Amino acid sequence: MSVTLSLEGKVALITGGSRGIGAATVRLFHQAGAKVVFSYQRAADRAEALIAECGGPAWTRAIQQDLASPEDGRALILAALEAFGQLDCLIVNHGVWPAHDQPLATMLDTQWRSTLSINLDSVFGLVQAGIVAMLANDRPVKGHIVLIASTAAQRGEAFHADYAASKGALISLTKSLSSELAAQGIYANCVAPGWVATEMSLAALADPVASAKATSTIPLGRVGSVDEIAGPVLFLCTPLAGFISGEIFNVNGGAVLVG
Repeated sequence: MSVTLSLEGKVALITGGSRGIGAATVRLFHQAGAKVVFSYQRAADRAEALIAECGGPAWTRAIQQDLASPEDGRALILAALEAFGQLDCLIVNHGVWPAHDQPLATMLDTQWRSTLSINLDSVFGLVQAGIVAMLANDRPVKGHIVLIASTAAQRGEAFHADYAASKGALISLTKSLSSELAAQGIYANCVAPGWVATEMSLAALADPVASAKATSTIPLGRVGSVDEIAGPVLFLCTPLAGFISGEIFNVNGGAVLVG
């Protein structure tokens, strides 16, 4: 007897899919039988390698797309529909975390606006167009939306208020989407990672002082891996999560306990 997490016959769009959590999620969704479209910004070589690894263009497509406005998000949904003709899972994984510490009192408008444009404004366009695409699916469960937030969204993050505010908005958006869409057959959930070993966190985790400070707050005593985030994302898009909607799924080694 075995348990299979299958997405056979489904099409997933994963933003920021060429590296880190996004690439791990692309691989896992492909292994579960889904056709996958993922976006990337500059890492064309990595995108091509990931396509080859995940079955070639018949199974996986990459779209180069900036995500800094609602229009950018809508354009990516249209491109995904052109690739495989339907949309069943929307995984919003892209984002920016300015690595330097910046007190709010001296934060420039340009940094604030850039972070919120990428982390929030583009998400509005993605979700809006994604909902329209999913509602066209002719079955009771029309789709799944999974937004990737952060523990910073729940407890704040000193000197990174722009990032924490943008990710906090995604948590509120998840709850709003669930309340609005669950009865129509669209599930909306959120995965909130803690510290994860990715390129975005590399500079901070490479600093012995910063790394020790980070791991000291994690009861498991280590940072997470990208596969440990991709797994819960996949689970939330399967029938085994059929009674979960509007949930903030914390994946942080026990660092932030929110229920």
